[in-house]
Amino acid sequence: MRLVHASLPPGTYGKVVALLEEEGIDYTVTEETSDRYTHVVTFPLPTNAVEPVLTSLAEVGIDEDAVTVVTEAQAVSSKQFEELEARFAKEEASEDRIAQVELRETAESLASTPSTYVTLTVVSAVVATAGLLLDSPATVVGSMVIAPLIGPAMAAAVGTVIDDGDLFRRGVKFQALGVVLSVLAATAFAFLVESTNLVQVTDPRAIEQVRERLAPDFLSLAVALGAGTAGAVSLTTGVSTALVGVMIAVALIPPAATVGIGIAYGLETVALSAGVLTLVNLLSIELAALLVLYYAGYAPEGFLRAKGARMATVKRVGALFVGIAVLSVFLGGVTYDSYQQSQTEDAIEAAIDDALAADYGSVDRLDTTVEYEQHLLVMQRPTSVVVTVGVPPDGETAGLVSTLDARIDEAVGYDVHVEVRFVTVEHAAGLAPPTSARTVEAPAPTTDAQRAV
Repeated sequence: MRLVHASLPPGTYGKVVALLEEEGIDYTVTEETSDRYTHVVTFPLPTNAVEPVLTSLAEVGIDEDAVTVVTEAQAVSSKQFEELEARFAKEEASEDRIAQVELRETAESLASTPSTYVTLTVVSAVVATAGLLLDSPATVVGSMVIAPLIGPAMAAAVGTVIDDGDLFRRGVKFQALGVVLSVLAATAFAFLVESTNLVQVTDPRAIEQVRERLAPDFLSLAVALGAGTAGAVSLTTGVSTALVGVMIAVALIPPAATVGIGIAYGLETVALSAGVLTLVNLLSIELAALLVLYYAGYAPEGFLRAKGARMATVKRVGALFVGIAVLSVFLGGVTYDSYQQSQTEDAIEAAIDDALAADYGSVDRLDTTVEYEQHLLVMQRPTSVVVTVGVPPDGETAGLVSTLDARIDEAVGYDVHVEVRFVTVEHAAGLAPPTSARTVEAPAPTTDAQRAV
């Protein structure tokens, strides 16, 4: 619920009081001694009643030239207020929907001052980079908590929908500044780590936390769209945006930090893949927030302003769609490549199992590892396959390596490097379950025990 304080210009007192009484709203009035206002009227309202009541007040003279303050009220004890609350619960679509004026002020308040914004963004990027290089999920999550990125994202979306050019430009400027600062801070910190050898990192691509940001697919869109939607919903309902801010940071800070790592270590593909993910997430967050706010009905009143806001929203939504569509070509390539890798690995394992079942019944496949190399921009192709098999002491393995090599090459479609590793497996006497089996590694490999083709 909200408490509204409205300063009444000369000639509006009677109209305002009549309106409040007609609506069944409890109010108190105090006289004002200034030249601009004659009275100050104070009244409580359900949250979803603020917008329609302020609109009605504007029609009787309480417009933008008057001073109207809306604050949050903790409790109201009044039978008339309960009836008012029940009536607006039926008339309005949402009981938690805040007024446009409150939406704008909330969006502005989310945007930190420049110095605070720069400081927190740099710190969060450095912490995220450290977490990525240490392969520490907890540290990466900690970096998201302090990232102040929700403010600019919501400010740009709100500015578009309510036709506030200054708020929109401020949001876009701070979004661009935040991404650039994150990349620069991550690059500087990663270069420091690499040059001073503070952490033994030979290839960042081998780190799990980094690798997660190198293959963005269409599922990445779900995270960003969900973050933008949650941000807009929390904004329109007056719910705390702290946790939603963390979700938005999840979509932006780690990928931006990964870009910096790629630049510092001279890995162009790392910087490119993470950069695409960062841009896709940024655009998707903005698109989701724009659509939610527009369909929530926050366009300004009046034909000209409403038309201008609608045109601005359509243009910016179109631009976001185009940007996401272009970047989605990259996402589609990664998604298709992941599907192809899965299909290839399944085919390799099936070929190995068929070969063992047909001619080597006592030999079991224990593990299969497929290694890839970069092929074209985002595509990868298998270059080598390492097969580990379990063989009983008296098991027959003659010709196994060449057989598996032929079957794997046939499954892949071209010649790949194949390595077969043999592990001697002994079972205790009796009908011991597989979990009680004793595995003994073979002695140092020889050309008969292990061979690469």
